[in-house]
Amino acid sequence: MSQVVLITGASSGIGASIATFLHNHTYKVYGTSRNPKKVTSKDFEMLPLDVTEPNSIKAAVTHIIEKEGRLDYLINNAGMGITGPIEETPTQEMRRVFETNYFGALEVIKAVVPMMRSQRSGMIINITSIAGYMGLPYRGIYSATKGALGITTEAYRMELKEFNIKMTTIAPGDFATNIAAGRYHAPIIEDSPYRKNYGNTLKLMDEHVDTGMDTLVMAKFVLRIMNTTNPKVHYRVGFFMQKLGIVLKRILPDTWYEKLLLNHYKL
Repeated sequence: MSQVVLITGASSGIGASIATFLHNHTYKVYGTSRNPKKVTSKDFEMLPLDVTEPNSIKAAVTHIIEKEGRLDYLINNAGMGITGPIEETPTQEMRRVFETNYFGALEVIKAVVPMMRSQRSGMIINITSIAGYMGLPYRGIYSATKGALGITTEAYRMELKEFNIKMTTIAPGDFATNIAAGRYHAPIIEDSPYRKNYGNTLKLMDEHVDTGMDTLVMAKFVLRIMNTTNPKVHYRVGFFMQKLGIVLKRILPDTWYEKLLLNHYKL
C-alpha cells in the first residue's frame, strides 16, 4: 500500500515539484492550495486548504484520513515572502506573514499529529529557509518567521519522540520559482530614507531567485530524507556559498558577519 503524503502549498514552485516527484515514486500524494480550482495539469489530488483557517485545515486532513485511513508524511511547505524596511512595513502585513509561515505551519502539525500518534509512526518535514539562520536586510520579517519555525521544530521533535513521530526542517536557499511574484513588497517610497538601499537590495534578491537552483534538486532531497530512519534536526539545500554563510555565522564574531552581509548587499 502506498504511503500517504500531505504537502501544503503544492500549486507551484518547490511544493509542486516535490508533489509531482513523490507521485511519480508511487506515493499517494495530496497537495493543497487556497484555490485548487485554479491549478491545472496535476497528477495528484489537490485539496483546498488555507493554513490561516483552522476549519480549512481540519477539513483537508479529515478528508485524507477518511479516504486513506492513515497519514504517513506531512510536508509543511506553504508560505509567503515579505520584503521591505521594517520601519515602513505595515504591522498587519508582518502579522499576516507570521500567521502563514509560522502559526499556519503549527496548526497543520496539530491537525495531523493525532493520526500519526495513533499509528505510532509518521514524519513531519518543515520547509524553512537559509534566510532563517540570519537577519537579512529588508527581509528581516521573513527571516524571523523561518527562524522561529526552525527553533520550534527543535522543541517539537523532542515532544513527539515518544510517539515515534519524526520531525525535521529542510532550509532551501535560492530556487528558481515564482516566489518573488507572490511576496508582499513594501512599496519603494520616493522620499524614504531607505529608497536607494531597499531598491537595490530588492533587485539583487530577484536576481538570486531568477538564477536559483532547479526545484527538482529539492524534491530529490526531500525523498532522501523521507527514507531516512533517524533524520537530523536540520538540513540545508542550496549553493555552496549559501550553506557556507551559515557556517560563518556560527564561527565569526557578530560584527564581522554583519560586515560580510553589508558588503554582499552593497549597503
